[in-house]
Amino acid sequence: MRLGLAIFFIFFFAWGTPTDAAYASIQLTQDEALSIGHRIWRNEGAGKVENLTVWNEGEDFPSFGIGHFIWYPTGYDGPFIESFPALLRHLEKTTELPDWLAAAAAAPWASRKEFYAAVGSAEMESLRSLLQRTIPQQTAFIIERLEGALPKMLHSLPSQARRDRVERQFYRVARQPSGVYALIDYVNFKGEGTSPNERYKGEGWGLLQVLEEMSFEEDAMKEFVRAADFVLTRRVQNAERDETRWLPGWRNRLRTYLESPQSPVLR
Repeated sequence: MRLGLAIFFIFFFAWGTPTDAAYASIQLTQDEALSIGHRIWRNEGAGKVENLTVWNEGEDFPSFGIGHFIWYPTGYDGPFIESFPALLRHLEKTTELPDWLAAAAAAPWASRKEFYAAVGSAEMESLRSLLQRTIPQQTAFIIERLEGALPKMLHSLPSQARRDRVERQFYRVARQPSGVYALIDYVNFKGEGTSPNERYKGEGWGLLQVLEEMSFEEDAMKEFVRAADFVLTRRVQNAERDETRWLPGWRNRLRTYLESPQSPVLR
């Protein structure tokens, strides 16, 4: 059974031109997609229902769902891409949202203290229930983000040489047994790397920066993990506030990319 989605990438062979373009697809069965979704949920929230609604200590916003999609409180304008409103628009296509959630223009809690004072409220219970029963839809939302990631990254680069390099590295990773999971998870985890706001001291930490950091060593997944570790370590070193507490967990997450589960590869 197919999940009803296929991700299509334009693949320019070597030094090809648009006339040489061919389509390569990542087609996920329902089981494959749900497996990826549950792995992301384990990465972000240990697979626990209570971790579908969290406000991490030291952060200025709460996070929701299997991908910890962030939602800014009223009046807050942070440096990271706010993803929860886009998820809600995605869920509205197939699922009725609680009235209070559908009417909310921003996260209705002004602080972490206020958030956890309301964690047992009817509104929060309805939100956790929604997020628990929409894991397939959240997974599809995450996967669809990858669909647009490659053209978005290539468009952001000023030279053909850099575009060629990023494209080649993307497909090297995608063809590995755990490559599709790694690409999907990293984009959800740290973004595409194209937003000028997601920079510390001018350096980003998204998928684009990882692919540009990669060499063409034979083992693509080990090189992807090495490059991601370098980029995330650089982020911590460049951060104005202390982010070192996050790095061990980020490295644990990267190690899951070296596992070889039954997962889709580029066909």
